Amino acid sequence: MRCLLINPEFPDTFWSFRHALTFTRRQAALPPLGLLTMAAILPGDWPKRMVDLNVRRLEEADLAWAEMVFIGGMSVQRASAEEAIRRCQVAGLPVVAGGPLFTVEPELFPQVDHLVLGEAELALPLFLADLAAGRPARLYHPEGHADLSRSPMPLWEMAGLQHYMTAALQYSRGCPFDCDFCNVTALLGRRPRQKSSEQVVRELNDLWDRGWRKGVFFVDDNFIGDRRRLATDLLPALIDWRKGRRGMPFNTQVSINLSDEAELMAMMVRAGFDTVFIGIETPEEASLAECRKRQNLGRDLVADTRRIQRAGLQVQGGFIVGFDHDTPRVFQRQIDLIQQSGIVTAMVGLLQAPPGTRLFQRLREAGRITAQEWGDNADGLTNIIPSMNLDSLREGYRALMGHLYSPSAYYARIRTFLREYRPAGVRAPLDRDRLAALLRSMWRLGVLGRERFQYWRLLQWTLLHRPRALQMAVTLAIYGHHFRKVCELHLRP
Repeated sequence: MRCLLINPEFPDTFWSFRHALTFTRRQAALPPLGLLTMAAILPGDWPKRMVDLNVRRLEEADLAWAEMVFIGGMSVQRASAEEAIRRCQVAGLPVVAGGPLFTVEPELFPQVDHLVLGEAELALPLFLADLAAGRPARLYHPEGHADLSRSPMPLWEMAGLQHYMTAALQYSRGCPFDCDFCNVTALLGRRPRQKSSEQVVRELNDLWDRGWRKGVFFVDDNFIGDRRRLATDLLPALIDWRKGRRGMPFNTQVSINLSDEAELMAMMVRAGFDTVFIGIETPEEASLAECRKRQNLGRDLVADTRRIQRAGLQVQGGFIVGFDHDTPRVFQRQIDLIQQSGIVTAMVGLLQAPPGTRLFQRLREAGRITAQEWGDNADGLTNIIPSMNLDSLREGYRALMGHLYSPSAYYARIRTFLREYRPAGVRAPLDRDRLAALLRSMWRLGVLGRERFQYWRLLQWTLLHRPRALQMAVTLAIYGHHFRKVCELHLRP
């Protein structure tokens, strides 16, 4: 069976880093880890071909070659997925679909031949067994959660790693917290499940042996969900693996309570982590309580962020406006929190209610769910009727983003971060990509860009005060170019 695997295209969002990638020779930020892992479950003797629509177009020759199509993706990739499915239908190819996009709202895809939902390790073998018996069903969605000790290594040979800025690896699934707006627990449960440290090391060795030296993103929704096992099993193994190796820095997603764990932060830095993404959401205590973000309540979020930065970890932050308890003062409070904490990469979006969450259920019962699509909450859209006047919410959001990513505020935030940041771990090598990005940034940002004064001032300040962080300063300047482009595209009045 000749299998064509399709990863739909991501739209131009904050997380696409599309405009930052133009400074390098890479086409996409991350490879489709889920699709590559799923491919390893398919029979080994089936010929396989992957088309990542973020890297190249789907050609007629691909469709003519295939006998069956497997497609996955997230909600933000819906438009591209629907177009790819339409083309497969025209070509007369059966389509098998899975992943969060299809699991959350399967009823929206009547055109798909086979829906293989939930975790692939559980659902895909059932489909394959029925297919071999000549009686494949349309829907597979087994209960329970997968044993990650049986999860296969992704088939990196299908990916073409040279197209990506960062590789990906998964250690755990599930999160012990249960935030009202998050569908992680609905999809993956509250009890974190992990791969063994031996599995993770094998995957790292596979990437290393392929010559990969760039960053690796641990895609876990909360890497520190099981802190005891992390500290006693995986991190010691990563620290040991790191000996004698240069390059391949790690980043991941954690909860804010990491700031309470000085030894855990130190171990993460020794293991090679240099960046963490944290859902900070809002400085409004009433809004945190409303969304059950209990782990963020009663904290000095600025002090917690600085503690993590001083440990050697850059903090990227997720923020939300549009909670029922938000008032117009929330926009300035968000600006103050983000600027004072030096969170350079601040992803702020309007509150959305993903299907399957308690928030969605509560607002649907109240008649407050709209028919708008959801998935990218950074484009000024939402699928809920907010308690704040919608026009006021959108206008406040536009003003908030316009301020955060104006050159003066953005570059000031970089300096605030670098004053606190104490890089102590792995440093990415100055390879051809990074050197090219540096030279292009000097021309595009330092000569042509409207931020040229702030750009040269940042480089001068960094060389004088934080010379070891020069590479990071340039990277963040390039990120700022991307964020401003996205703001200009999505947030025009």
